[in-house]
Amino acid sequence: MERIKRIFLDAIRNIDPVLFVCSVLLSVISIVTIWGAADNFGMSKLYMQVFIFFVGIAVTVLVAYVDFRTIVDKLWLYMLVGSVAILALTLIVGSSGVNLETSNKSWLVIPFIGVMIQPSEFVKFTFICTFARHLFSVKERINQPLTLLPVLLHAALIIGLILLSGDLGVALVYIFIMAVMLFCAGLHPLYFVAAAILVVLLFPFLWELLEPYQQTRILVGFNPELDPLGKGLQPLRSRAAIAAGGLFGNGIFGGYLYEDLAASHTDFIYATVCEKFGFFGGAAVLIIFIVMVVRVFMIAHTASHSDYGGLICVGVGAMLIFQIVLNVGMCFAMLPVIGLTLPLLSCGGSSMLATFMMLGLLHNVYSHSDAVQRLGKNDTLDIDISLLDS
Repeated sequence: MERIKRIFLDAIRNIDPVLFVCSVLLSVISIVTIWGAADNFGMSKLYMQVFIFFVGIAVTVLVAYVDFRTIVDKLWLYMLVGSVAILALTLIVGSSGVNLETSNKSWLVIPFIGVMIQPSEFVKFTFICTFARHLFSVKERINQPLTLLPVLLHAALIIGLILLSGDLGVALVYIFIMAVMLFCAGLHPLYFVAAAILVVLLFPFLWELLEPYQQTRILVGFNPELDPLGKGLQPLRSRAAIAAGGLFGNGIFGGYLYEDLAASHTDFIYATVCEKFGFFGGAAVLIIFIVMVVRVFMIAHTASHSDYGGLICVGVGAMLIFQIVLNVGMCFAMLPVIGLTLPLLSCGGSSMLATFMMLGLLHNVYSHSDAVQRLGKNDTLDIDISLLDS
């Protein structure tokens, strides 16, 4: 019993308080919002969100406690191969989930229990870990073409499978993560300029590769009035729901416009929050997100220079920035609706649990930062998994 108590206290000391409070606040706002809309969403959504919240907290503490370097250094190849395997499996036997409009194969049904998961959400965790380790191992030669090529192939392997599944939104998240991590690893800006020019030149051909509904979503996304009764209907309803919240909102159980808004519990959860809690509620959510993202990059800045923890933080920070900006932008009918969740706020087990796993990584990096190491707060679990080398 005393050992369990010591392990628990050691694990708590590895948690960054600012990051933890932000994640809890966002999760509580999500749960309260879903509770207030349970008549529309269904009680099962509320039960799932509460359950995943507690599981997520436990997973965060566990990931924060186990030394990330021990795990990634030993298991990086297994993580990479496993990621490719599960994405390939999803491509073969996956489904589009509840989104019947698209032909995406983004969801996988777990046999016997019938639970659906979105593997690409969990692969974000493994991709950031393996890509950070890869970049760190070649950072001194990152600008050499022969060194950069395997790095790009590493990313292309994962991103390519997601693109083949038809999930453009998630693929864009990975591309943004890759770009930010490459930049922070020291890749010369001329490479980015060359990539931008290449994209511009190839744009007409890339556009033709998109499904018709994806093309329409992009066009209408920037101007929903082009198709107000079709593809632009949901963004316009979302914007109307935000406006209907006014300054103080309609209360936890108030509001009604969100009821006619598709995916108001997932992709458009921010519109639901704003209708119920108004401008101040929506602003509070954005402030919490800003504090969280700033804290992530502060941890990256103070991370130990002897490992790839800083690059892991940069990857998670890039994911948060991209999804927050795109999701809120589409809720305001300013950006295309590309099916991205709002981290910790959107209802969804895969998204929420995967985000908590990545936050656990950040806590882990925090506990190994030079400043915390000097304070003696580096009591993480060093698991002996050397048997896997054999």
